Amino acid sequence: MSDPYDVIILGSGAGGGTLAYRLAPSGKRILLLERGPYVPREKENWSTKAVNQEGRYHTKEVWRDRDGKDLHPHTNYYVGGNTKFYGAALFRLRKEDFGELRHHGGVSPSWPISYDDLEPYYAQAEQLYQVHGLQGEDPTEPWRSAPYPHPPLRHEPRIQALHDDWARAGLRPFHTPLGVMLDEQNPRKSPCIRCATCDGHPCLVNAKADAQVCCVDPALEYPNVTLMTDARALRLETSPTGRDVTRVLVERQGATLELSADFFVVSCGAINSAALLLRSANDRHPRGLANGSDLVGRHYMGHLNSVLMAISKCPNPTVFQKTLSLNDYYLGSPVGRSRSATSPSSGNSTATPSGQARRPSPRIGRSSLWAATRSISGSPARTFPTRTTGSRWIATGGSSSATVPTTTRATGG
Repeated sequence: MSDPYDVIILGSGAGGGTLAYRLAPSGKRILLLERGPYVPREKENWSTKAVNQEGRYHTKEVWRDRDGKDLHPHTNYYVGGNTKFYGAALFRLRKEDFGELRHHGGVSPSWPISYDDLEPYYAQAEQLYQVHGLQGEDPTEPWRSAPYPHPPLRHEPRIQALHDDWARAGLRPFHTPLGVMLDEQNPRKSPCIRCATCDGHPCLVNAKADAQVCCVDPALEYPNVTLMTDARALRLETSPTGRDVTRVLVERQGATLELSADFFVVSCGAINSAALLLRSANDRHPRGLANGSDLVGRHYMGHLNSVLMAISKCPNPTVFQKTLSLNDYYLGSPVGRSRSATSPSSGNSTATPSGQARRPSPRIGRSSLWAATRSISGSPARTFPTRTTGSRWIATGGSSSATVPTTTRATGG
C-alpha cells in the first residue's frame, strides 16, 4: 500500500478536473486518477472520418445490462474525460430544475440545494471555462450575478439569416453559450481558429475549453498534485464498520495498486461512477456503496447524438455552425409561466406567459419545427407534463443531446 494522500480524485473530466484545479492551491497532497492517457495531438484530431466513422478515440468496450444485452457506455477515457470531445455548449440548469416536480409517476423531491446556492459557482465556472454568451437573450435563462465573461460568438451569414427568419416568425433565438478560447476582436492572437470540427472532435490547438486544458494542466503546476494515467479504479474498500472509505484498488500496467487517502471523490462520469459503487459492494453494503435505495445504476440515461437534416435551396457555407440556439419549444412550464409550444394538432396557436393574450402564430415552420424538436430531443431525462424546463436543443450544430431512460443496472466497466 502506498503512503496515504489527503485527497484521491477518481476521474479527470469536468467534475474531477475542476475540483483538482480548485484544491491545488490548498497544499493538500492530491492524486488525480485517470483511466486513459492524454489524447494524442495528431492531424486525425480534425478528421471526421477518423473520429466519427472509424472511432479512433472512442472506447470499444461493450458492457452487458441485466438481461445480457449489449450496453455501450458512450464514454471516453482520456485526461479531461468527455470534455475533450464535447461541443462546449455550457448552459446553466434552470431555477425550476432544483424544485419539487410532480409528474405522472409521483413526486420528484426538491434538491437539498437551490439554484440560488449554486449561482456564485456557476459564475466562477463560466470564468474558468471562458464562456461566451449574451445575458438576457435566452428567455428561459435564470438570474445571474454577472454577465458572461466573454461576448457571444458571431453568427456566420447563413446562420444569421436563420436567426433573423426565426425572429420574424415570433420565436426567440439566441447565441449558444460556448466555452472556446476565441477572440474575434484579435484573430491573429486567438488560440481558436473557428474550425469546422469542434463538436465531437478533440481540439488540435487546445483552444476548446475542456477540463484538461482549463483545469488539469494548470493544477499539475503545483508540486502537491499528481496525475496517474492509465489507472482503472476497480473498487473502493471501507473500514470494518462500513462508514469510511479507506482505499481504492487500481489496475495499472498489469498490476493492482492499493491507494489510501483521507478523502475520496468519485467523479468517473454517470455510468462509471455508478459501476464503481456497485463493484464496491461488501458485507456492510451488499448492494454497493451509497446504494441504500438500490437505485444506483438502475435509471441510467444514455447521452446520445442525433442528426437533423434539411434540404435547402440556399447554399450553407458555414464553417462553425454551433452558435445558434432556440428554447421556445418546451414540453411544459413552471407554475405561472407557460412556455409550451404549438400543439402538433392545433398548428396555429401558442401559449403565452400568464396574464397575456394569446396571439396567432405563423403557420410556416411552427408545427413542423415543434415536431422536429421533439423528434431529435428524444425522451427528456425527466418527463413532467405540468412543470418542466424541457430539453435544450442546439438547433444548428448538427447534433443534439438526448437522454434515454433505461432500467439497466450498470455493472460493467
